[in-house]
Amino acid sequence: MISDKFIIIGVLLQLWGCLVYARDTTRGNTKPNRVTWFLWFIAPTVAFAAELNKGVGFISLMTLSVGLGPLIVLAASFASKKAYWKLRWSDYLCGLLSLLGLLLWLIYKDANFAIVFSIAADLLAAAPTLAKSFKHPETESVEAYWPAIVNAGIALLVVDDWTVAQYGFPIYIFLVNIVFVALIRFKAGVVLGKKFRDT
Repeated sequence: MISDKFIIIGVLLQLWGCLVYARDTTRGNTKPNRVTWFLWFIAPTVAFAAELNKGVGFISLMTLSVGLGPLIVLAASFASKKAYWKLRWSDYLCGLLSLLGLLLWLIYKDANFAIVFSIAADLLAAAPTLAKSFKHPETESVEAYWPAIVNAGIALLVVDDWTVAQYGFPIYIFLVNIVFVALIRFKAGVVLGKKFRDT
């Protein structure tokens, strides 16, 4: 376990990565799905509130930064004609899961419900961007994703009480962003697709 003050490094790196992604968005180099980025703002914000309720402490700043970064990208997307806002069934499902998590939190007074449902909502929100990264990695910018791996990794090194409230969101963010980096930076989806077509 390391000092929880290292969380600040991860948070700053996360926000820097989203600022770079936002810059790439305004230049038209990156084409974010606004629905994904909006839901990536909502789900971590709900999880952050639940973590505060559970007394998670400094680690919850990692979750807050994971929510604030997408808000920066979402704002930048309105300066780009290449960003898009298209609602699909999965987007409605994400919103429903977030609301369900909040409702269960209010009914049962257990913030773990909100955290688990926020993770599920965040993953569903990621689905369109994961699919896009798989097929068209050139439309994404890896700078928003690799800092999230470092941010979550630091948070996991700070965890001193292995409860869902402390490790749930960080481990999810760590894993999903590894997938994003593999798809975008290393074009894993394109390589896999080519291998399947060639066989």
